[in-house]
Amino acid sequence: DVYKRQVDESDVFVATKLDTDNLAYDDVISTTEESAEKLDADSIDLLYVHWPLNTYDPEETLPALDELVDDGLVDRVGLSNFRPDQIEEAIEKLDAPLYAHQVEMHPMLPQEELHELAVEHDHRLVAYCPIARGQVSDVEEIRDVAEKHDATPAQVSLAWLMAKENVTAIPKAASSDHIKENFEALDLELDEEDVEKIDGIEERTRIVDFDEAPWNDG
Repeated sequence: DVYKRQVDESDVFVATKLDTDNLAYDDVISTTEESAEKLDADSIDLLYVHWPLNTYDPEETLPALDELVDDGLVDRVGLSNFRPDQIEEAIEKLDAPLYAHQVEMHPMLPQEELHELAVEHDHRLVAYCPIARGQVSDVEEIRDVAEKHDATPAQVSLAWLMAKENVTAIPKAASSDHIKENFEALDLELDEEDVEKIDGIEERTRIVDFDEAPWNDG
């Protein structure tokens, strides 16, 4: 295949997630071993708990993660879609340091409390849906900042996120043009006025939501 090339294993960062049906102690261990085998990886660089739902139990799930780190099968522990109180509980119970917490985050869902915790405990806040699936283009403040910098609203949203301490944005790109647009956001520097304008957006929108989501039971 012309699009495939050999990549040195040391250049690849392997991350995967535990399904919510596999969060009991023994299931965490066995499914992670299976994932490593399927990935043909000696170790998994980052293992996430995808959602704190269904079989998630801090007393079982978190000690299993610690065992995987102690055994060397997992290098770093991550969580995803946790409430602030659940993050604090997990940090308290984990022996391994929390490396990353992945959540929906964009100008209409700034996640201030989770961001404060990321800075306080020095883990990465990994922002998915960073352009709210294109809805940032509908926000007047973002359009104004984009026009000022001859940029796109998506680039403004990404630049706003990347300017924040301990935040990493993971935009989805369906085409080479989108990939190029995303990379160009790295060169966009927002000034204090721009950041204040975006921080002042009052609209709140959550893209990924359902009745059983943790924030609907907090």
